[in-house]
Amino acid sequence: MDEQAWMAERFETHRERLGQVARRILGSGNEAEDALQEAWLRFSRIDPHGVDNLGGWLTTVVARICLDMLRTRKSRREEPEGDAVSTAEAHTPPVDPEQDARTADTVGVALMVVLDRLAPAERVAFVLHDLFDVPFEDIGRIVDRSPVAARQLASRARRRVQGAGRPADDAASADRRLVEAFLAASREGDVAGLLAILDPEVVYRADAAAVKLGSAPELRGADAVAAMFKGRAQVAVPVLIDGTVGARIAPHGRLLLVLRPTIVDGRIVDVEAVADPARLADLIIDELPA
Repeated sequence: MDEQAWMAERFETHRERLGQVARRILGSGNEAEDALQEAWLRFSRIDPHGVDNLGGWLTTVVARICLDMLRTRKSRREEPEGDAVSTAEAHTPPVDPEQDARTADTVGVALMVVLDRLAPAERVAFVLHDLFDVPFEDIGRIVDRSPVAARQLASRARRRVQGAGRPADDAASADRRLVEAFLAASREGDVAGLLAILDPEVVYRADAAAVKLGSAPELRGADAVAAMFKGRAQVAVPVLIDGTVGARIAPHGRLLLVLRPTIVDGRIVDVEAVADPARLADLIIDELPA
C-alpha cells in the first residue's frame, strides 16, 4: 500500500466523528462535507508520521475550517444588498435538502436554531466542549484564546442557548423549575411527565466513566431517554454547573456524576452525563440560591 492510500485509510477511520463535529458546528450537511474535503487536502500535504494524536489533530483542523466558514457566513450576512450579495450568492454551493434534513435529525432542529444565533467562536467552543468533550486548552488554540477565555465563551454560549432570548433571571428561574420537574418525574417513575419535559429529538450522552457506572453511552429520542430515567435520580439535586442549571449526584457527600441538560424553548434537547473525575474537577458547581 502506497503512502497516499495509507493516509486515506487512516483519515476514513476518523471520518464519522469528524463529520459529526462539522455538522454540529455548521448545521449544514453540505458545508460539513466541504469542511471534511478541505481537512483531507490539508492532511494529505503533511508528514503523517509526525502526528502523535491523529484524531485530535484532525478534530482541530476541522474545527478551525468550520470556524472560518462560520465567519465567512456571518460576513456575507452583514454585506449590503446589491452586487456584493449577488456575488456571494453565486459562490454559495447548492443546498441538498436530504443532506441538511439528515443534519437536522443529527443535531436537533431546536438546538440548530439557537446555535445559529451565537457568535462563531462561541458556537465552536460550545459544540466542541459540551457535545464532544474537547478540553478548553485545545479549544483555546482553535479559537485563538486562552483556556480560561475559551471556557468563558462556552459558558456564555450555554447561557444563551438555555436562555433563548429570555431575560437572565427569568431564564434561570424557568430552567430551575424545569430541571426540578425533570428530577421529580424521574424519581417518581412518571414517564408522561418526563415526555412533557423532553424534546422529541432529545439526545443523551454519557462519558466513559458514566458508562462504567451503568449508563448507556448514547440515547436518542424522548421515549428512549424517558425510559432510562424512569425511577432514577433518587439522590440527584439541582445545582449550578458553570453558571447554568444542572443536577449533581453525590451519595454520602461524594461527587459521583453530574447531569448537564441543554434547554431550548422550555424543553430539554440534550443531556450530558459526566462522571470522569478529571472533568468533574474542572467544573464549577454551586448550590442554587434558596
